[in-house]
Amino acid sequence: MAATAEPVSTPAIRLADHSPVVLAAIAFAVLFSKPAVLLVRDWWSDPDAGHGLLLAPLAIWLAWRSGLVAARPARVSGALILIGAVLLRYLSGLAAELFTMRLSLLMGAAGLVLFWCGWRQLLHWWLPVILLVLSIPLPDIVTSSLALPLQLRASRWGAALLEFRHVPVNLSGNVIQLPGRRLFVTEACSGLRSLTALLSLGVLVGGLWLRHPAGRILLVLAAIPVAMVVNAFRVFLTGFLVYFVSPDLGEGFMHLSEGWLLFVIAFLLLGAFTWVVAGVERWMTERKAE
Repeated sequence: MAATAEPVSTPAIRLADHSPVVLAAIAFAVLFSKPAVLLVRDWWSDPDAGHGLLLAPLAIWLAWRSGLVAARPARVSGALILIGAVLLRYLSGLAAELFTMRLSLLMGAAGLVLFWCGWRQLLHWWLPVILLVLSIPLPDIVTSSLALPLQLRASRWGAALLEFRHVPVNLSGNVIQLPGRRLFVTEACSGLRSLTALLSLGVLVGGLWLRHPAGRILLVLAAIPVAMVVNAFRVFLTGFLVYFVSPDLGEGFMHLSEGWLLFVIAFLLLGAFTWVVAGVERWMTERKAE
């Protein structure tokens, strides 16, 4: 008697193998859809959070490009972080606290990566993880406490540069009094946006083009004085143009164009610093190889 073998349903087996992943993805989407939608809305509508429109897709693309590594799943750690993310999501929803709600979204994603792929995979994706963290807008209380010192410092440095160019200046807090004109260094002109953007660019450029952690940290730290100096120069340039050319240059399209131009200059300075650090890294590598 000839033995007959029953056909094996390969698609059914594959679907059964992937069903835990599909169920986890559906549960994640249900639990964290609200913070995700609110985050995207803020990226689109809030100028202080607009860098997230670039950072988040870039982080996802970098994670996809770097791919998966051979690693052992961390079931216990992943499950604990997932439980913590769900609790944080629930409590932040009750308190209507957006920052922690968004952090719970990243915690949940990290927990899933650990549960299925392990710590080695999460460390392999360190650059996309940092970019996603930087894409989350800071709480208003933090941005307000940071903006005021930056406003006052930019006002002082800008006024000092105007005095150096023999422009009559009377400084009172964040108000620069010129002959027949007042310049208000508002929160939007504090330089916090450019500082956030330059820090994010420093992390990205350092992660892609530098090889040593010390060089990457040095690049990120260099972004802070670059942003502060460039913003102070913007205040000076505005006052200089208002005093010597036309008061209309202190507002509207021209004022906005000055900001974009000086940000490009700041990015070029950061790029030049990256080139120097990369050259030092190559020199040190060649010296060790000798």
